[in-house]
Amino acid sequence: MRTSEPEVKLIDFSQEKPTDFLLPQPAVLTSSGWDNIYFEHHQQPQFDTPEHQGSWHVIAYCPDVEVSGERSGERWLDGKLKTEARNQGDIAVIPAGISQRCNWNTLAQFTILAIAPTLLEQVGQDLVNPDRIELIPHYMTEQDILIQGIFCAFRQELESGKIAGYLLIDSLKTALAIHLLRNYCTTQPRIYSYTDGLSKSNLQQVTEYINEHLHEDIKLIELAAIVQISLYHFLRLFKQSMGITPHQYILQRRIEKAKFLLQHSKLSIALVAVRVGFCDQSHLTQYFKRIVGVTPRQFLISNPVASE
Repeated sequence: MRTSEPEVKLIDFSQEKPTDFLLPQPAVLTSSGWDNIYFEHHQQPQFDTPEHQGSWHVIAYCPDVEVSGERSGERWLDGKLKTEARNQGDIAVIPAGISQRCNWNTLAQFTILAIAPTLLEQVGQDLVNPDRIELIPHYMTEQDILIQGIFCAFRQELESGKIAGYLLIDSLKTALAIHLLRNYCTTQPRIYSYTDGLSKSNLQQVTEYINEHLHEDIKLIELAAIVQISLYHFLRLFKQSMGITPHQYILQRRIEKAKFLLQHSKLSIALVAVRVGFCDQSHLTQYFKRIVGVTPRQFLISNPVASE
């Protein structure tokens, strides 16, 4: 009698808690709403997964933690078996659509980062033909210092939740995507030389959009889409044109608008903070003092609200 092959489990990283069905315990730390990227940190007992594949690319990472005993285990990646030492800092790269299964022989601590294929297409749209973006699978046997740093920054952002975190997340996503295209892609990126910055009309489009949406969560990928270039080149060209990064420009414009509202409206400082895109009054105060040199309240004392 012919036996059917076991079903390959599918992980949809666009859904909530995508790996819960695969592992003995849920993740201890997860991201939410990061757009095209998803982070999980795990502490798991000994386990052996069924064969599975993801809808997104996955990077698995062994963090700097104290674990008793050996962390070695086996991974079947695209049908090929390899024993992994899983030393501190080692990473594995599992492209979307590639089947794998793995086991851990002891208590496991690891982190995974899932990246939507569309993110690589967006960042690499003028670097690589989108139809030829294909990541090379890697077992968890080697280290990558830049990826280690990015994992650490993502985790710190999750745990701290500081102001303007979405801008930092966008920057980290871009750096990671470029690094993957350069070092883990079957097609080498094309190299372009941009020396003149954004055109006058493109710069005007971007700055007008920023000024009209200061109260919203402005994403760098949206700004790049306005001028129809990759996020990587947008960041370079904007800084060439303005002398500062988009993040710095957005902060400056928010502070300038806050100064105007404080001086020419009767809004409270807390309402002004929300109107210009800060989380709350304390976050406005933090950046206002850093840029202006005084707190919003001190600014109001020396620049009272204009009478009607």
